[in-house]
Amino acid sequence: MTTPIFPHGSQIRPFILALNRKALRVPLWTCSSCRQRLPRTRNYATQHSSKPYYVTTPIFYVNADPHVGHLYTIVLTDILKRWQQLRGREAIICTGTDEHGLKVQQAARKAREPALVFCQKGAAVFKALAARAQVSTDHFIRTTDAKHRDAVEYAWFILQERGYIYTAKHEGWYCVSDETFYPEGSVHLIIEPQTGRKIMASIETGKEVQWTSEENYHFRLSEFKDKLLQFYEQNPEWIVPKSRMKNVVDAVSSGLEDLSISRPSSRLKWGIRVPGDESQTIYVWIDALVNYITEAGYPWSPEAASAGGWPADCQVIGKDIIRFHCIYWPAILMALGVPLPSRVLTHAHWTLGHKKMAKSDGNGVNPFFAIERFGVDAMRFYLAHDGGIEHDADYSNFYIIDRYKHSLQNALGGLTSRICRAKRWNVRNSVEWSQQLKDTEARDQQIHIDQRKQLEHLAQEVNDYINQFDVSGALQRIMKAIYATNKYVQDTEPWAHTVPGEDVPLPNPQVDLPIFLAVEALRIGGILLQPFMPDKARLLLDMIGVDEDKRSFDDAEFGAGGLYGTSKINLGKGQDGSLFPALTSEE
Repeated sequence: MTTPIFPHGSQIRPFILALNRKALRVPLWTCSSCRQRLPRTRNYATQHSSKPYYVTTPIFYVNADPHVGHLYTIVLTDILKRWQQLRGREAIICTGTDEHGLKVQQAARKAREPALVFCQKGAAVFKALAARAQVSTDHFIRTTDAKHRDAVEYAWFILQERGYIYTAKHEGWYCVSDETFYPEGSVHLIIEPQTGRKIMASIETGKEVQWTSEENYHFRLSEFKDKLLQFYEQNPEWIVPKSRMKNVVDAVSSGLEDLSISRPSSRLKWGIRVPGDESQTIYVWIDALVNYITEAGYPWSPEAASAGGWPADCQVIGKDIIRFHCIYWPAILMALGVPLPSRVLTHAHWTLGHKKMAKSDGNGVNPFFAIERFGVDAMRFYLAHDGGIEHDADYSNFYIIDRYKHSLQNALGGLTSRICRAKRWNVRNSVEWSQQLKDTEARDQQIHIDQRKQLEHLAQEVNDYINQFDVSGALQRIMKAIYATNKYVQDTEPWAHTVPGEDVPLPNPQVDLPIFLAVEALRIGGILLQPFMPDKARLLLDMIGVDEDKRSFDDAEFGAGGLYGTSKINLGKGQDGSLFPALTSEE
C-alpha cells in the first residue's frame, strides 16, 4: 500500500522562488489534496527556429580531482559546439559538477570539511580545467545551485502528481561508489586485491556493494518498457555508436524494475530532501540528470520551451553511464512530458597501461600537468585524434610526443614554414596570380588537378564526419589533406624553378601554381581546424594572412579566400616563428 507523498497539512516550501511565476503561469505548491491535479499528459515542446544548438557533458563528481578522461569528454563536447558556431549557428555548451550523494558526503567527512566548502573547492578545480582547456562553457551548473534544487523539486512534484512515484520497502545490493542498486544477478563474490578481503562487488564495475534494506520512494520505471522500446525502434541512431544501442535494447527487453529514487536522510544527509518528507533525500542520479534541463530553463512556459536549447542536440557521456542516460533519463523525460535529446554520444574510455583511468584507483593522468607540458592545442589535438568512441584508447606520453612531432611539428608546422617563410617566392603574388589564371598547360597537369580536387571536397567531407559525431574521423580527414599537400609540394618542387639570391621572378606557373594550391590547403585546413585547436588555428590563419571575416565554414570552399598571403604577424626566424616549435622536453 502506498502512502501519500505530500501529507495533508504539511508545510511545503514554495517552488521556483527565483523564477518569474507570471511567465511560467504556474501557482505555488500546495499539498496534493488541496489543489487541482495536473493533467496526466502534456504536449511536447515545439521547436522554434531560434533554438540554439545545445550540447552537454555529464556533470562530474567533486569527490576527487579530474583526470585526462574528464578532459577528453569536455574537449569532445567543445569541438561539437565550436563546429556549429563555425557553421554560423548559435551554440551553447553545458557542463558542471555533481555535488550530492554518499560519495561526496563521505569524501567531505574524510577531508574534515563542511560538505558545501568541499564542493566549492571541487567545482573550482573543474571550472579551472575547462578554462585551461579552452572549453567555451556557457553554462557551468552545480547541483547545489538554488535554481537546480527548485527544478528538481518541481520535477519530483510533476512525477508525483502524475502517479509515477510511490513508497515501498526496497532491498538490494547498493554500491556507494557507483551510487546505484544492483540486482542479485549483477553482483558476485570476489577477493579484493589490495586487502585480501572477501567482498561482494558489481560485475560491471568491480566496486564493492553492500546489502541494504530500507523504505523509500520508487519511480514506476517498469511502465516505460514498451514506450522505450518503441522509441529505440523509431530512432535507431539515437545512441552513438550503434553497437551500444543493441545493449540498451536488450537490457530493456529483458524487463525493467521500478527504480528506488530516494535514500533515508539518516544515511544520506547531503542532498535535496524529498518535498514534504524531510526523512528522505532524493537519489543522486535523479538529482543529477535534471541538470540538463535546469540550465535550459526548466520549468518553462510552452512558448519558451526551446529558447534555452532543449531538447539537447547531443549529450556526450562516457560508456559507463549509458544505463542512466539511455534508460532512466528518457523514461523520466517521458513521464515529465519533456522531449528527449536528439542524440547521445557514448564515448569509450582512456586507459593507462590498458586499465581504465579512475580517481578511486589512483591511476589517472593529471590533465593540468599534461596541458602544461605539451600545450593546450597539442593536447586537444591528441585527444580528439586518438580518442576512442567505440574502442578504448591507451594514453602514453610517447604517443603524444610522436603525434606532436610527426603530425603537428613536421606535417602542419613544416608545411606552413616551408610555404610562408621561404624567400624564393611571394605567397601573396602567387595567390593573386593563380586566382586570375585561365587555362594553361601547367594547370591541366594531373598532379595539380588531384591537389585541387581534394581541396574542393574537403570541407563537406569533414562536415559529414561531424554530422555522424565522428570527431576523430573529421580531424584525421583534415590531416590527410595536409599530409597529401606536403607530398604534393615535394613532388612539384617549386624551389627548383627559382634561383637563390635573385629577386622574386615574374609570374611562373611552375612556382606560383604549387604555392597557391599548397597555401590554399593551409587556409582551408586552418579554417576547419578552429574547433579542434582554437589558438594554433588562429595563428596559422594569421601567418598566411587570412582576414578575420573570412574564417567561417562557407569560406572553407576552394578559391573563396579572396586575396590573402601577406602575414599579419612577424614570421621570425628559426623556432621563434614556428607554428609548432620543438618541445622543450621529450623524455
